[in-house]
Amino acid sequence: MSFRAIVIEQTTDRGRITEHAAKLRELDDDFLTASGGERPIDIEVEYSDINYKDGMAIAGRPGIVKASPLIPGIDLVGRVVSSADLAFQPGDEVILTGDGIGETKHGGLSERARVNGDALVRRPQSLSAKRAAAIGTAGFTAMLSVLALERAGVTRDSGPVAVTGASGGVGSIAVAILAKLGYEVAAITGRAQVQGDFLASLGAAEVLDRAEFVESGAPLQQRRWAGAVDCVGSTVLANLLSQTFDNGTVTACGLAAGTDLPTTVLPFILRGVSLAGINSVTASRTLRQQAWDRLASDLPFELLDSLTEETTLEGAFDIADEILAGRVRGRTVVKLA
Repeated sequence: MSFRAIVIEQTTDRGRITEHAAKLRELDDDFLTASGGERPIDIEVEYSDINYKDGMAIAGRPGIVKASPLIPGIDLVGRVVSSADLAFQPGDEVILTGDGIGETKHGGLSERARVNGDALVRRPQSLSAKRAAAIGTAGFTAMLSVLALERAGVTRDSGPVAVTGASGGVGSIAVAILAKLGYEVAAITGRAQVQGDFLASLGAAEVLDRAEFVESGAPLQQRRWAGAVDCVGSTVLANLLSQTFDNGTVTACGLAAGTDLPTTVLPFILRGVSLAGINSVTASRTLRQQAWDRLASDLPFELLDSLTEETTLEGAFDIADEILAGRVRGRTVVKLA
């Protein structure tokens, strides 16, 4: 059975990309053989989306594509066509994010996919395929962060919660979820003047300029936050830790400001602050299903819809360029079915 997909082909020399091509191609099922493992599940893909990582892969930026040829797309939403895994049956409506698709395994920018079931979850009935794709890895990561705060005992009565990188994909959805749950949210962004109204519309009680957090401060600062969702790392995360209430928790899921963490042990040993790492790629199936069930109930759909644009496989190339140029706000889904 033939299908269409974006295919990336690369050659590298000592980690440097020497040749790169990303094209829309007509393929047959044999192309997918290597991606299903020992218990392959074939999926008719209904929607995918374009993330920053997908844009980098399509454009030939280094560090993303780790196999060639490769179908990009780190998210997919679709319907099971056939399954060698007894946990899934034909007709099941499913979601897959992360798990190496679009990086080491064929991904979602394709009309068909062949995957294993380790990270596959059933799509909640109240969540449409298009909305699930709009949520994607970004929203899934945001919900994992919220769940981590809840497990640590950070409630809406604990005090203000900060979200860094608040105008980005993960940050904006984290702001929206936390606000709907009744938290007092401080949105921290490097584009406060431009994005202030947008973040307020998501439910942020306060919008702060990231410039306030980029310089290294004292190891222990005035207590400001019961918890935080950090999407940027480096000194921003260090300052959040130094400003967190006693026994508060900060989650870390990003590195936009850098991979370093210039802090001390003092917030941990004198205030009992916890730092919770969030890895959406390797999350267990149980945790994945919990997160998606909560997204179906706790994310305001009307807000998600207002942030979502739709394109086709042909249009994905232009959107990838726009994302890398910083000209896309919100989410872009790719309709495939």
